[in-house]
Amino acid sequence: MGFLDILLGRTKPVAPDLDQLFALPSAAVTLEAAAGFTPTGTGAVCFATVEGSAFSQTNREVQALLDADTDRSGPPVELQQDDYGYSWLVSRRTPDQLPSLVNDLHAVNSAMEVNGFGPQLLCSMAGFHDARGRRLGLVYLYKRGTFYPFAPLTGPGQRRDNALELQVKAALADDLRIEQDLGRWFPVWGAPGL
Repeated sequence: MGFLDILLGRTKPVAPDLDQLFALPSAAVTLEAAAGFTPTGTGAVCFATVEGSAFSQTNREVQALLDADTDRSGPPVELQQDDYGYSWLVSRRTPDQLPSLVNDLHAVNSAMEVNGFGPQLLCSMAGFHDARGRRLGLVYLYKRGTFYPFAPLTGPGQRRDNALELQVKAALADDLRIEQDLGRWFPVWGAPGL
């Protein structure tokens, strides 16, 4: 970054650091102790869909790679599309297999990146819930290399539990690289696993 960039307030974008995903299992321990949330066993990677055979081939390869895991419980990895036109590659494990789920999320992101589709990656999310039925997603922003909590409220309309999100932010500040710009805590309505 040059002197002129500093004067004009330009910053270089943060490079994605997929290894940040591996901090999720230890953060889950802190999250359970601080707020009573445990993993659901579901995680997903969200990306902007691209037309073309290379993109379709990459998706098939990633799904085949993850489906080949003999330790997988439940249905195979599936591709879903949300109401906004984004694609989600969903992985399901048992709740005690969070490290394996994180490996799945990392593998999907890495495969997309290696095959030239890094710009289409938006976020990855791991689902959590508590005994009171509240839901929480820890969302990793690919382009920022940071996490943020997303806590949708049940009931009519699209509302979120902002107080819970801030509580989780404070609890996980030492475990995860938390996104400090709250304006980037985008809602992921209808995300698989929530």
